[in-house]
Order: sequence, then structure tokens, then C-alpha cells
Amino acid sequence: MMNKDLKPFYEHRVAEHDAVLSRLRRRNRLFLAAQLTTFAAALAAVVAFTVYGGVVLPVLAVLMTGAYVACRVWDGHNSEQIVLYESLRTVYADELKYLDGDFSSFDAGTRYVNPSHPFTFDLDIFGESSLFHRINRTVTTGGSDQLAHFLSTLPSDEMGEKEMFSSKSPHFIEKIRCRQEELALLAADEPFRTAFMAHRHRGMTDTATVKASLAAVGAIKMPSYASSSLALVVAWLLLGGFFVIIMLAVCTPLPSSVPVIWATLQLFGVLIITNKMLHSIAKSGGKFAKEMKAYESIALTMLRDRRADGENTAACNRLTEAFSAFSSLRRILDGLDRRGNVLGLVLFDVFLLSDFFLVRRFAGWRRRYAALVGEWIDEVSRTDALVSMATFIYNEPRAVRAEIAHSIDIIYEAEALCHPFLGAKAVPNDFTVADGHYYIVTGANMAGKSTFLRSLGVNYVLAMNGMPVFARRLRVSIFSLFSSMRTADDLSRGISYFNAELLRLRSLIDHCSRQTRTLIILDEILKGTNSLDKLNGSRMFLDAISTLPVSGVIATHDLELSRMADDEMGHFHNFCFEISLSDNITYTYKITPGVARNQNATHLLRGIIAAITGNKPNATTI
Repeated sequence: MMNKDLKPFYEHRVAEHDAVLSRLRRRNRLFLAAQLTTFAAALAAVVAFTVYGGVVLPVLAVLMTGAYVACRVWDGHNSEQIVLYESLRTVYADELKYLDGDFSSFDAGTRYVNPSHPFTFDLDIFGESSLFHRINRTVTTGGSDQLAHFLSTLPSDEMGEKEMFSSKSPHFIEKIRCRQEELALLAADEPFRTAFMAHRHRGMTDTATVKASLAAVGAIKMPSYASSSLALVVAWLLLGGFFVIIMLAVCTPLPSSVPVIWATLQLFGVLIITNKMLHSIAKSGGKFAKEMKAYESIALTMLRDRRADGENTAACNRLTEAFSAFSSLRRILDGLDRRGNVLGLVLFDVFLLSDFFLVRRFAGWRRRYAALVGEWIDEVSRTDALVSMATFIYNEPRAVRAEIAHSIDIIYEAEALCHPFLGAKAVPNDFTVADGHYYIVTGANMAGKSTFLRSLGVNYVLAMNGMPVFARRLRVSIFSLFSSMRTADDLSRGISYFNAELLRLRSLIDHCSRQTRTLIILDEILKGTNSLDKLNGSRMFLDAISTLPVSGVIATHDLELSRMADDEMGHFHNFCFEISLSDNITYTYKITPGVARNQNATHLLRGIIAAITGNKPNATTI
């Protein structure tokens, strides 16, 4: 069940893990003391035996050596537990910081910031304190990329041509509803999410490196003996013959030089036929040995959760096979690393033909798993993104599930809509966008126009991703979204602010002409020109865009633009954020029908000028 009082819950979990870690660290010190004691006792017993002889001392030396080995094993397990609980504690501590508005532990996704994107730049989807920054808990770069893809790609972007919209709409609605259910289950499964996110604190896993290395590994040309049954028979005959020769050299007059010559020829033979192959494997696969261990651990976490929840057999079998693939490749890569020990290389190749069987193991792995590993990595990336989204849901219990309507028209019906970044300070607003209609929003500076516009967009992005929205109720259909709120110049390319605005509006028109339905969100059209030119240009643009399958919400300071509501078609409507002027300005942050009458710039400037002139501000001083 989802915890409604999260801060005490996270604080309790941090305290619990602190207590466990304290106990494990004390145990760690005991194991270290035990290892020193048993090693010293074993050494003393050996020394004493050389001096005094007897039967008891050798037995004591063996017992102390066994105790030393046992203490080392227990110490290793204890150290692994310390790493695990430190990782889990960090997850809870990071979530505590999140509740306090500190997102510094998480990746902000600044690499995904794209000023040319239809809506992500204006709606603060990526970057510091962005929606991505608040959601992101990914442990792999593939998961981060998948989360970024989810937040920047709406179902309308995947529907293709306009004529396909109506036929594909039910399919995408069902996908969103399935995502809602999937995220709800993940949000409720706090232990699994925490165990999954704990992998992040061992280092972010580089998915791109793994995929690139796997592609290189897949391109390696395998020698014929790697899959030859005859080569396998010969190898076993060579090993059998070598051990027979050793026994004959020990038990008969056969010269000891014979097994030595056999061993030498066998060693050099194995090295000659396998070295080039193993060098190629090591060159391609050695780059991602660490990442493969991480994927093995992540797959095991996913598998344990599916088994614990009694998931269907097919899903468990798929995860079991994925874990086996990651684990097998990791062991092959570990085998390549061990070749760096020259003495071990000689002994294992002489007595076990280790390099020969290593090549065959790799060939078998590639034959069985190579074509599937990419799919499993993508599945991990998807789960990674969903765990982040589910954690955001868990941390924001006030959000509610959006209703997805099946309609080719734009439907946007919001009750008590809030911006998700404002928390308890958010002022809720009711608002409805009808298909083919335009809403001109006026109001003073700082009255809440831009925040309201972003509330409309961000909550729609959440709804299309199956995530809860920050409203009492939100009912929306599937449509495209385009915003123009934060245009910037680009002096390096010789693009002025005004020119940048024109380019953005051209992109908007191109985008809308390709879509069946689009909601546009605009904040001050043509800010980069004079008032009269801006008014005329804004009217011309809105008249033109109203001929396309578009609905729009447009914020402006230009009260004259509100006269468009007088058109006989009735497609334009006026709404405003009004303020109250007195000794102090009162901001309600509530949207209401009509045109704003009070502006705050002159009122605020009176106070500034009063500080210069020494006069008390009044209605006539300016």
C-alpha cells in the first residue's frame, strides 16, 4: 500500500539501514581480528611442529587454516552486505532530499535539452529542476534515454499519417491504460523499486558501450574448430592421453621427459590456434566486463521480483534466460581476464586446454544468445525508465489518474489543475479547451499566466505517459502539442530574437499542417517587435492558424488582442488572471473569464520612484 506520510517512512528506513550497517561493520572488524588470529595460530602451529614434532600440532595447523579460510569467506559475504545496505540506504536518503526539494542526487538530463523540440524546452521537461530531473532514478544510460524518449514523444507522434489517426487511436489509448496499470503496480512495489534503484549507487551502467561492444563481438569471425564436434573429440583425446602419459611416467620406466614434451607441445598448440581469436574477443568484449556484471545483477533483481510476485511462467523464463546470458558472458570475460596470470595460463592450458574450451564457450554463447541480448537490454532499459516513473508516482500521492477519451477532436477538461512543481503552494484552476477554439489569456506580470500555460502542457505530457496528473480530474484525448514560450536568439548563427520567433512560428505551422489535431500553447506572440506591429502580426497569425485543425491557449499583455473574441464565428474566448491593487498587490492566480483590467508595472514603479523622490507613492505620482 502506498505510504501517504512519506518523510517519516523514508527517515525510518534510513535509520533501520544505519542500524544494520553499524552491526555489519562491527562484524567486519570481528572477522578481521579472527582472520589475523587464525592465520597467526596456523603459522605458530607449523613452526612449533618443525621444532617439537608430534601429531596434535599438524591437526591444529589444518584446523586453524580451515578457520582462516572460513573467516575470509564470511568476511567477503559481510562486505557484500555492507555494500548492499549502503546502496539501499542511499536510495532512501536521496528520496528524503527529493521531498525537501533537493534533486542534486539525480541526473537532470541537460543533454536532452532541445530548443527546437515542439514542447520540451518551453515546458521544462529537461534540465535543472525539470520534470525529468524530478522523475529520473535510472541506473543505466539506456534507461535514461528511454525515459527521455517517453517524456518527449507523444502517442500522436507515433501515429504516422493523419488518415491513420482514427484507426490507431484505440490502440494507443489501450497502451496508455496498460501503462497506467503497470506503473500503479510498480509504485506499490516499494521493495523492488528500491532494490532496483540501489544499482545506481554502484555506478551508472553505460548501455551504449555494451551495445557497441556486442555488435563488435557479433562481427568476429569464428574459427571452424569453435563449433566442430571433431575438434571437441580431439581435445578430449589429447587431455586423456596426457594424463595417461603422466601415469605411465610415474608407474613405469617411461622417461619423465615424455609428458614434459607432450605438455610443451600441447601448450604451444593451444596458444597458436586460440590466441588470435581470444585477442579479438578480449578487444571487443573487455570494454564492457563491468557493465555486463551490472546487467547480470539487474536481471537477477528483476527475476527475483517476478518469482516473488508469482508472475507468469513465460515472463520468468524470459528473465531466467536473460540472466543466464548475462551471467555466461560475464564468466567468459572473467576467463579472459584470468589469462593475464602467466602461471595460471600455462597450468590451465596444459592440464585443461582452457583457452580452447573458452573459445568454444564463447561460440556457443554467441550462437544461443547474441541475437536476443539486444532485446533483453532494451527490456532492462524500459523497466529502468518505468521504475523511475513509478517512484515519482509513489512520491506524489496527491496526483490522480487521467481519463483518456477516444475522439479525433481535442478534448481537454481540467478540474483543479495545478503545476506539478509547486507542491502545496499551487493554486488550482478549472479550464476546458474545446476543439477548434482559442483562448486569449491576459493578466499582469507575475499573475500566473506562464505557469498556467505550462500546467496545461506538463500535465498533458504526464497523462500521455500513463502517469497521474496534478488535478482533481483531467479528461483528455490524444492530440499533438506545440508550444512557443521561450524563444531565444542565436548570435553565433546570426539569428536575432525576432527572426528566432518567426522561425519558431514557421515550425509551428509546419507541425500543425502534418497533424490531425494540435493544441498550441503560446506566450506573447512576436515579442521582438513594436506594439502596433506585434498586435497586427498576432491577429494575422491567429486568423491564419484558425484555418488549421488547431486549438490554442495564448497568453498576452496586449489587451487589444482580446477583441478577437468579437468575431462572429465565436472561436476566440477571453480569460484572465486579475490582480487587486492597493498598498500591496494581491495575486489570486485564479483564471476567470474576461479581460484583465489591472496591470502592475506602473503600480510597482511608483514605489521604486518614491524611493528616489522621497514622496509617498499615490495614484498620480509617476
